Amino acid sequence: MRVVVALEPPLEVARGLADWRAAVAAADPALAPVEAAALHVTMAFLGECAEDAVDVLAESVRAAAGPVPALTVAGALWLAPKRPHVLTVALGDDDGALLGVHDRLWTGLAALGFAPADRPLRPHLTVARVRRGQRPRSLEVPEPPVAGFAGLALTLMRSRLGGGQERYEPLERVLL
Repeated sequence: MRVVVALEPPLEVARGLADWRAAVAAADPALAPVEAAALHVTMAFLGECAEDAVDVLAESVRAAAGPVPALTVAGALWLAPKRPHVLTVALGDDDGALLGVHDRLWTGLAALGFAPADRPLRPHLTVARVRRGQRPRSLEVPEPPVAGFAGLALTLMRSRLGGGQERYEPLERVLL
């Protein structure tokens, strides 16, 4: 099964960003909105994992979890900038708490044989994907609503592809 570890924002923040994303996507048919309930910060994409590994992965998630009290919405961000395929909202982590959770998580995952990504963490929430074969009408989008918030939970999730949307099933959820 495909597995990811994610930081969940509070639902009211996700709903506010989903409302903003809906307005942006309504003006651009190339954008496929991501459901508000699926918004998350990917802390670790682990790819295909055996189902019997869930318990040990869940322990790594529990060991890494800690408060992330001061995240901020830092603006709209297209990834990849030269050939955008997702519209995201960049997040600020001024106190470094998110980076601390990320580092603890990868320390535990490395002990299990997982290799971290080749690039540093770029905290963001993906709010829309560019539909296959299309390009966004414009890279200029209105700024997302300004918000400061605490991370809600660190979650080990199963990722299921299909039907045009990625769906997530929580396997272990640690409230922060």
